[in-house]
Amino acid sequence: MDRIAALALAGAVWSTLLAAPAAAQDPNLADPELIARGKYLVTAGDCVACHTAPGGKPFAGNYRLNTPIGAIFTPNLTPDPETGLGKWDYATFERAFRQGIGDGGEYLYPAFPFGWYTKVTDEDTRAIFAYLKSLPPVNEARKDNEIPFPFNVRTALITWRTAFFTNDRFKPDPQASAEVNRGGYLVEGLGHCGMCHNERKLVGNSSLAGRFGGGVIDGWYAPNITPDDHQGIGGWTDEQVATYLKTGTAPGDRPGVAAGPMRQTIEESLSQMTDADLKAMVAYLRTIPAKQTYKTKDLQAFNKPGAPGADTYLTYCSSCHQPDGRGIEGAVPALAGNTSVQSGGPETVLRVIYGGLAAQSGYAPMPAIGQEMSDVEVRNVTDYVRNAWGNSAPVIGSDSAASEARAATQTMLAGTAPCAEIAQGTVRKAFEAAGAADALKGLTQEQFVPVLARLLPQVKAAYGDKPAETGGQGIDDELVNGLTTLYCQVGREPYLERQRAGAPEATRPWASVIGNFANIAYSQARNPEKRASADAPPAPPTRN
Repeated sequence: MDRIAALALAGAVWSTLLAAPAAAQDPNLADPELIARGKYLVTAGDCVACHTAPGGKPFAGNYRLNTPIGAIFTPNLTPDPETGLGKWDYATFERAFRQGIGDGGEYLYPAFPFGWYTKVTDEDTRAIFAYLKSLPPVNEARKDNEIPFPFNVRTALITWRTAFFTNDRFKPDPQASAEVNRGGYLVEGLGHCGMCHNERKLVGNSSLAGRFGGGVIDGWYAPNITPDDHQGIGGWTDEQVATYLKTGTAPGDRPGVAAGPMRQTIEESLSQMTDADLKAMVAYLRTIPAKQTYKTKDLQAFNKPGAPGADTYLTYCSSCHQPDGRGIEGAVPALAGNTSVQSGGPETVLRVIYGGLAAQSGYAPMPAIGQEMSDVEVRNVTDYVRNAWGNSAPVIGSDSAASEARAATQTMLAGTAPCAEIAQGTVRKAFEAAGAADALKGLTQEQFVPVLARLLPQVKAAYGDKPAETGGQGIDDELVNGLTTLYCQVGREPYLERQRAGAPEATRPWASVIGNFANIAYSQARNPEKRASADAPPAPPTRN
C-alpha cells in the first residue's frame, strides 16, 4: 500500500545519525523479557511504518516524509555501527526519544513525535531501546533531507520548543480508573493519536491543536475521535470502537472500513495489541470532551431528486453500494450512516474514489472508479454521498480539491503506482505451488471467470488450513489481494502493450481492468461453487 506523509507524520523522525562514541553495552539490554516488552511497545508506536522505505528492510529508514517544510528521510534504527544505532548508548537514545535532541546536540524536527514520547516511562523507554538493539543490523546510510533555507536551520526550532514542548512524563489522573489511565498513557504517549487526529498539526503536541477533533493530514482526513454523537465516536459502542481498532471494521450498525494511513496503522500496530489495551484506549477517549468539527450552518441538503452527483452515483456507484446507500451486508459497506463518510473533510472519500481499496475483513475490494470520472463528477458524487440518505457533512469548498486528490493518489489499483509486493510468505508459496503466475499471464477479461474458478481451489488447497498472516484480515482477503497483486505483476505490461497496439479487447483503462479482476477474484473466493457470486458486488459499470 502507498505510504503517505499522514502516517509519516505519525511516525518517527530522528536526528542525522552521526556515529556517537562507542559505549559499553549494558548487559541488561539483552534480557529476553525486556526485548519482548520492547517489541510490543515499538509495535504500539508503529515505528516500522516510518522507518521502512518502500521495498526496504524493516527499521532501516530512508522513508520519505513529505512535511510542510520539505522532505525528511527517516534514519536507520537497526544496530548497525556505521549507519544505525550500533554505537548509541541508552542516554543518547533517551535524549533523542523523549527530549528531541539528537546525538550531536541538535534539535529534532517536531515531525518526530517526541512531544508525545516524552510521556513514556523510563522502564518502557529502556525496553524500546533493548528491542531496537536486538534487531539484525542493516547497513543503510540515511539520505540527505530536502529542506530549504531557513527551515534547515535547526537552531530556529527553539521557538517551537519554547512555545509547545514540555519534557514531562505521563501523570495518571487519581480520579480516573486504572483502565482509563492505561488508555491515556497509550493514546497520549506511544500511540501519539493526536499527531493525525488533532485539527491543527503545525503546533505539534499542544492544547491549541484542536484536540482529537479531526483534520487533514497530507491529503487524508483523520476523523473526529471525541465522543460527539454525530461527528465522533459518541454513537458507537465500546465494542464497536475496539473492534474497529482491531480489524478496521465495526460490528453492528456501524458501516465502513479503515482506509489510508489508519488501515496501515491497524495492520501494523493496533491489530497486534492486546484487547485489554485497546479497550483502555477506548475508555480514555470517552473521557475527552466532545467536539464538533463543523456546525449545522455548514451543511446543505443533497437528498433531493436531481441533486448534484446523484446521476453520477447511480451510474458508477449504485451497483455495489445500492441506490439507497446501504451496501451489501458482509460484502460492500454502507455509505448511509457511515461516520467516516461524514467526517469534517472530504479528503479520505476523494482518495478512496480515486485510489480504490483492497479486500478487508470480508469486504470486497473497491475499484479505483474515480479514474474513469472527471474531477467535476468526483467532486459532485463526493458531496452527494456525504449528504444523501440522512448523511450530513460540509460540501467541498475548494474548486481544486478533487484534482489535488487525484494528483496525490498513488495506488496499484489506480494504476498510478508500481505493483505491490506479496508480503505473506504462505500466500507466495501457495501461488508458486498452484502455478498462479503462469495461469494469469496474458489473461484477457473474458478469461477472468473461468481461470479464477479453476485457479482459486488450487491455491486454497496449497495454502492449507492455516490462519491468516495479517492482523485483522482473513484468509480470503489475503488470497484475493495477493492474486490481484500477482495479476498486476504479470498482466499490466502485456495489457498496456495490447492497448497501445489497438487490440479490441484492451480498450478499457487499466484501473477498470484490475478492479474487475479483483472483484471476480473476491466473488470466486467467497462462492467457489458458483461462476459468479450472488452476494458479491457486480463489476462497476464503465463509460464506453
